[in-house]
Amino acid sequence: MEIKFSLSDIEAFEKQDRTNLINGLSGYKSAHLIGTKSVSGLSNLAIFSSVVHIGANPPLMGFVHRPATVERHTYENIKETGHFTINHVPIELYQQAHQTSARYPRNESEFDACGFTEFYGEVLTAPYVLESPIKIGLTLEEEFFVKSNQTIILIGKVQEVYLAPEFILESGVLNLSAARTLIVQGLETYYKSEKIGTLPYAKPNSTV
Repeated sequence: MEIKFSLSDIEAFEKQDRTNLINGLSGYKSAHLIGTKSVSGLSNLAIFSSVVHIGANPPLMGFVHRPATVERHTYENIKETGHFTINHVPIELYQQAHQTSARYPRNESEFDACGFTEFYGEVLTAPYVLESPIKIGLTLEEEFFVKSNQTIILIGKVQEVYLAPEFILESGVLNLSAARTLIVQGLETYYKSEKIGTLPYAKPNSTV
């Protein structure tokens, strides 16, 4: 038998319980490491589970950032330079990736603290994660402020992508199972992805 939580029930939860419940309601999400670098040369790396596809032409991706009410190194670096990288997380490095969510001081790079290697392309000043199987470099295009909770949506234009040839199939389809990229439920529970099938483009009155 199902149970029901009303808005008043949810608001009465302890803070962490409420956060875990609401964060998990959207289901499994991709886990990405976002790499940035300040104008002064300090690199930063942080795990995010809010990366989304915005559009293919032009190629746009976005992510939701927490309110900038305290020091936020990722946000501040993107605003300074306009550059950031989105890096898929290999499943064997999930513990190190999770550790990047800790609040390190600005002068301590999460790359060094959490065991990742900085890699630089030819276009951006922001660092990629060398160990990442799929690396995306972006420049900031737009920023939206969400008034209801003060979060920030940042949208970037894809400038370059690094990946192994075996991770891309015909028609540009990515083989994420082969890339062994991480998925997450809520804030701290991680999973492997598994392919269950590929279907044709859906049309009315067609059968699966």
